Amino acid sequence: MNEQTMKAMAYASYGGVEKLEQLELPLPKVGPGTVRIKIKAAGVNPVDWKVMAGYLDPIMAVDFPAVPGWDVAGVVDAVGFDTPEFNIGDEVHAYGRRDTVGIGSFAEYLTLPAGAVAHKPTQLSFEEAAALPLTGGTALRALDALQLAPGQSLLIHNGAGGVGQAAIQIAHQAGVRVLATASEKNHDLLAGLGAEPLTYGSGLVAAVRALVPEGVDAVADFHGEALEDTLAVLKESGKHVSIADGSVGEHGGRYIWVRPDGRELARLNELVEAGTLGVHVVSSYPMQEAAAAITESMGGHAGGKIVLTGFTD
Repeated sequence: MNEQTMKAMAYASYGGVEKLEQLELPLPKVGPGTVRIKIKAAGVNPVDWKVMAGYLDPIMAVDFPAVPGWDVAGVVDAVGFDTPEFNIGDEVHAYGRRDTVGIGSFAEYLTLPAGAVAHKPTQLSFEEAAALPLTGGTALRALDALQLAPGQSLLIHNGAGGVGQAAIQIAHQAGVRVLATASEKNHDLLAGLGAEPLTYGSGLVAAVRALVPEGVDAVADFHGEALEDTLAVLKESGKHVSIADGSVGEHGGRYIWVRPDGRELARLNELVEAGTLGVHVVSSYPMQEAAAAITESMGGHAGGKIVLTGFTD
C-alpha cells in the first residue's frame, strides 16, 4: 500500500535556520480521541528556534527529522474514534506542544489530542487564531498564578511581546492597574491596550516607584534578566512569575510553562468573542519561508506576532 505524504519544513539535526528544508513526510495518522487538522496557519514563537538549537534537549526527547511549530489553526480533516467534540470541517486552533519534539505545525497536517484543541472564534482570521494559543495561554496561566483582584497593580516586563500584549488586555479588562515596559516606539501600543508604558533600563525602578510608591502587588516577567528590578519594586506581600528565568523559585516566585489545554484556550476565545482580547499579527510568510519568519522572531522586537500561512505552489 502506498503511504500518503505531506509537505513539511523540517530539520534533521540541531542547528540554526539553515537546517530547515522542505521534506515529504508521512501523513499523520488519526488515533482514538484525536483530530487531524489541515493547517491554514502556524504561529512562530521564540521557543521554535530554541528547540531547533537544542536548548530544550535536556528535558525533551526529539525524533528527527523534526518539524517546528507549536501553534496551529486550520480545518478538521479527520477525527478519531470517540471524538464527539469535533466534526470534519470545523475551524479550530490549538497549542500543539507534545512531550516529544517531532511533528509540529510547520506542515500541511497535524494530528492532536482533542483535549488540546478548541473551536476557532469567528472573529479571528486563521492567521490571528494561530497567533493566540501559546502566547495567550502563557499570559492566562501567569495571571491565574498571580490571582490579582480589581484595583491591584501589576508590572509586566516586555509588554510589547505576544505574551505581554495578551496579559495587558486580560488584566486590564479584569480591573487591574497595569504598568508595562517596552521600547519607546511601542509605548503608544501599550497605552492602547490599557497599560501605563515604561521604558526598560536603569531608570525603571525609580519610574515604577514614582507611579506606585508603595510597590506593585505583582510582577510578570516575560523577558528574563529582570529579577533584581522585580524584587526592587515588589511589595513585601507581592507575587511574581517568570516565563524566562527559572531561578525565580529561589526568590519566592513561580516559573510558568504553559500546558496544551483546549479548555484554557476556550477561556481566551470567550474574551476574544467579548471584544476584550485581540491579536496583533505584524508579519506573515508562506510556509516555505519559515527560516525568514524564525529569523525575524529571533530579533525579539516585532511588536506583535509572526505567522506562517500554507505552502504556496
